[in-house]
This record gives sequence, C-alpha cells and structure tokens, in this order.
Amino acid sequence: MKLRQPPFEFGHRPGLEGTDFLTAPCNADAVAWLAAGRRWPGPALVLHGPIGCGKSHLARLWCRREGGTEVPAQALSVEAVPGLIGAGAVLVVDGAEATAGEPERERALFHLYNLIGERQGRLLLVARKPVDCWGVVLPDLLSRLRSMPSAGIGAPDDAVLAALLVKLLADRQLSPPAEVVAFLVPRMERSFEAVRRMAEALDRAALSEHRPITLPLAREVLAFFNQP
Repeated sequence: MKLRQPPFEFGHRPGLEGTDFLTAPCNADAVAWLAAGRRWPGPALVLHGPIGCGKSHLARLWCRREGGTEVPAQALSVEAVPGLIGAGAVLVVDGAEATAGEPERERALFHLYNLIGERQGRLLLVARKPVDCWGVVLPDLLSRLRSMPSAGIGAPDDAVLAALLVKLLADRQLSPPAEVVAFLVPRMERSFEAVRRMAEALDRAALSEHRPITLPLAREVLAFFNQP
C-alpha cells in the first residue's frame, strides 16, 4: 500500500480541554502533582515524558487553572526574566531541556527559579527527559534542578493506546469501529508517538482513497508501517 498525499491538507484542531485529557496509571503521578491545591515542597516541579504523552497538554491545563503564563525555553534570556512573571508568579516553561548547554538560557532559568521563589510563586518545567539527561553545565542551576520534585509520564498500556487512538482520530472528525482499534493496538509500536503517526496515516489513507476506516484499510496501513 502506498500512502499518497491527498490533494488538499485539511487542518484539524486537537481537543485541549480538561475532558480531553486521558487519565491513566502511566500519568497518575503527574496528575496528582498538578492537582488543584496540591502543595509542592519547593517553588518548582519538573514534568517529563516522551513525545505525544500529553505532558504539554497537562501543563497547559494546570497553567490555565492557576492563571499562569506559558513560555518556550527558547524565549528565555536574563533580561526577559522579570517580564515573564505575571502577577500570580505562576509560569510554565515548555521544552525546558533546550536551556541545557546554552549559557544565556541556563543563567536565565537560574534567575527565573530564584525570582519565582522570592515571589512565592510556582514554576513548572516541561521536558522529554529527566533532569540528569539534559546536559546542564551551570553548577548552581543543576543543583536547583536536582532539588526539584520530578513527575514522569510512563509507557502507555493497551487501554491508553486505544483511548488515545480514538481521541486523535476524533480530533480529525473520524470515528473508527471498535474492531479496528482492537486490531491495531496489540500489533503496532507501543508508544505515544507511534499512535500519533498511526492516526495521521489512517486519516491520510482514508482521505486519499476515499474510503472509510475499516478493518481492511487498517490492515493495509499497518502493513505499510511494518515494511522492512
């Protein structure tokens, strides 16, 4: 099967509301740390997990509930730090590992941590990997990061993979039969990113071939992914 690019690429809007977040054993620890009213032992928390696991989604929901501000790590600079902290001193830095090895960003994150602490605010750092895998050079910053509590999102089980596949297809206005989901989940690569790629491939195949998502189509798409 050749997955052809359709003549027009129709955009889709991922569900980003609280009801769209899939709570499961693999993310229960992270959800508990970000629960309303949960006290942290310090001013900051590291939230980490693989691509597509929902960590940015979860951080965004927390930030919205707390009235905070989101910034990408690439936007950090020492001069910008005071202006990044809003009245509530609640901030999310996404892609936080991008600060590692960048002297200006490392210094900025160090100052940001200290300023958040002074204002009795909260800082949520979102990353793909735990702190010790980032490659931070600045000793003072590394010490601060290692002192923070860390909440990881683990590998998904079958129930999470199935629910995520259904959600990602629903974001694309597609509703796969239960037999399709039951067929794919135990046979596909077991990762959040693989589910995202599968949803995109099913959408593209259905659109380009003007076919609904059926078991035969799912078999063809899966065979395409399993090609040597």
